[in-house]
Amino acid sequence: MNTHLQHQIHHWLQQDPDPSTQAQLQTLLDNQDETALTAMFSGRLAFGTAGLRGEVGPGPMGMNRLVVRQTTAGLGAYLLAQINDAASRGVIIGYDGRHDSYAFAHDAASVLTAMGITVRLTTRVAATPLVAFGVKHFNAAAGIVVTASHNPPQYNGYKVYWENGAQIIPPHDSGIAAQIQHAATQSIPFISLDDAQKQAKLIWLEDDFYQTYREGIHTASVLQQHANTQPVSLAYTAMHGVGADMAEAVLKDAGFTQVYSVAAQREPDGDFPTVNFPNPEEKGAMDLVIAEAKKHQAMLACANDPDADRFAVAVRTAENDYKMLTGDQVGVLFGEYLLSHAPAHQRLVGTTIVSSSLLSKVAQSMQATCYTTLTGFKWLMNVGINKCEADNQFLFAYEEALGYTVGSMVWDKDGLSALVAFAQLCAELATKKQTVWDKLEQIYRLHGFHLNAQVSIALKPDTPNIGEHLRQQPPANIAGFAVTSSDDLRQSLRTFSDGSTAVIDLPKSDVLIYCLENGARVIVRPSGTEPKIKCYYEVVETMTTTDTWTSAQQRAEQTMDKFIKAHQASLPS
Repeated sequence: MNTHLQHQIHHWLQQDPDPSTQAQLQTLLDNQDETALTAMFSGRLAFGTAGLRGEVGPGPMGMNRLVVRQTTAGLGAYLLAQINDAASRGVIIGYDGRHDSYAFAHDAASVLTAMGITVRLTTRVAATPLVAFGVKHFNAAAGIVVTASHNPPQYNGYKVYWENGAQIIPPHDSGIAAQIQHAATQSIPFISLDDAQKQAKLIWLEDDFYQTYREGIHTASVLQQHANTQPVSLAYTAMHGVGADMAEAVLKDAGFTQVYSVAAQREPDGDFPTVNFPNPEEKGAMDLVIAEAKKHQAMLACANDPDADRFAVAVRTAENDYKMLTGDQVGVLFGEYLLSHAPAHQRLVGTTIVSSSLLSKVAQSMQATCYTTLTGFKWLMNVGINKCEADNQFLFAYEEALGYTVGSMVWDKDGLSALVAFAQLCAELATKKQTVWDKLEQIYRLHGFHLNAQVSIALKPDTPNIGEHLRQQPPANIAGFAVTSSDDLRQSLRTFSDGSTAVIDLPKSDVLIYCLENGARVIVRPSGTEPKIKCYYEVVETMTTTDTWTSAQQRAEQTMDKFIKAHQASLPS
């Protein structure tokens, strides 16, 4: 084993506070497993706009207690340098139900308080939206939530909110990352939480904090549409996460009494024993909650992901079965419902470039403003905050990956307020003798049947650079339809078919968007980390008076199939 690697490992072992990861490293050393050790010390787990996320394990490439301490020291240094009153405003910290989350959160609190920064730490597991809420509620300088959301059991993560209550965006990500690199070469400040409390640097967030969030949902202006709740019944799963107590409480507060929780998935369990992958989008993840809904003949089968920031729903059909709504379908239902009740000064809604274009059309028809951002709630919320004006306040935003923000109590996706809002939406439809399917069909008849699909294409080592190919040879048509405009977000430029151009007001990103004369759209996103590209497709079919939902859907699916095949055949291989 090379001397440099040995030095790195021994230096790490001297600092590692966790006997478990120490033992793992020592075993690898004893076995002279140079391959595994080289991988663990090949770099550092990257800190970006999503913070940290990775598999739990020893070394700087894993999620472990030393990495968390170093990361926190870097974050603390950055906050003290950037925000004048960071120490007194402090940082709020919460954590999910994964095995290491408690230790990671407590370590982070010990480091920050040792640096003189006040910490508010939850006394028990907390849904991610509660931490985002807490940043605003306490006017904190930042927030940390220890969570890996819906990743597999072996993962954990460290998510950071800035003082505005939204996730960090550039330049803060690179600024924090630089401070982390520096902190990793220094001794890390650390005091016990008992000492931190004695020094009045640690404030425990007890049940009253959780109840403040609960009351916030109950009194939120956007959630005051009190239709008769009796027709609405729903099964619910927390998916072995932290959402159940709060989900049941806020539904009860809103008047929903027919709520049936999946007992086997109700309590936090970092092993996620009943699901292969604790993500509601994954095949089979909703099986138990749909079975619970069938047992009670409930209208809805609802899920939060394990940190309760996402919301998924399957709705009973006329055939008495259950069908999952896509994130785009839920998003447009929310948009139409919330805008139909919103006051004149609160009509700002947002979505992302890869989500359906339908929300923007609905918003336009309802005299509302719809903005579009890069993918991710960090962009949706930071842009939404900046676009707020006295006469045009934020109302709602969503992305297709089951993330929704209803109102401005939380500047991040919130699966708990979304759960209440969707139940209220269904209650209102029931008073009109309508179903979710009726409302969606109504929207499709007005604006066209919108169908969206996503395809990842694995690239061979010798595949030409697809992004560069498309930039050098821009397609004039795709699948037989003329390209009416093409966006190159790397150049912040939109080019129309007549050669005219317009500047795009979005951060630079390696994304290409093509809009076609038939209303279809394709987005090409090369992956920066893997040998693949992602393509996002949308087709729009006009619904005629003779169309049924089924006939329009079948036609859209046929169009989509041809579109995807023709587009992928046109790409260099």
